[in-house]
Amino acid sequence: MLKRRLCLVLFFFTLCSVLLAHENLPSGYAKIRLGMSVEEVKKLLRENPAFGYHGDRDVSLLPGENRVLIETDAFAGHVDSFLDRCWFQFYEDKLYIIIINLNRAKIDHYSVFTALCKKYGDPSTLNPERSLWENDKISMSLERPLSLKYVDKAVFEKLSGKSRVEQTVPELTQEWFLDSL
Repeated sequence: MLKRRLCLVLFFFTLCSVLLAHENLPSGYAKIRLGMSVEEVKKLLRENPAFGYHGDRDVSLLPGENRVLIETDAFAGHVDSFLDRCWFQFYEDKLYIIIINLNRAKIDHYSVFTALCKKYGDPSTLNPERSLWENDKISMSLERPLSLKYVDKAVFEKLSGKSRVEQTVPELTQEWFLDSL
């Protein structure tokens, strides 16, 4: 009976630690956080040479309303960094996606994966292409070959819903045919 209770307590403690680890996911990298404005991110990029940010020439407008993208390139900027290329995507002046390609000459996938597991527990989803940690607000993934991605789930879902287009008659017909198989 004592062993059984001990096993239950250990199981409960393990489950709680995994859930708490996922609740404490970071909302960004370095000092840059999801939800920041374009100007706040530019300021932090200028302060951190590891990103290789070159100023407004790294900023572009994306098709659609209220969308801005900042792309940095530490390698092209001859910066000795663990970072390679990075993308910061904004919607309505708020950062909602951060993608960081890591320098594979300086760090490997296994080291990053191991560090993330130690800090945030096992991923929610694991497959050969990516490892995903998520909570109700943020998804953080480690993707192959070596990229970290942080996504504001609410904004992403909002934009995904907007981009859904009604199917055409040929698409519907094809879908009906495939469903009948």
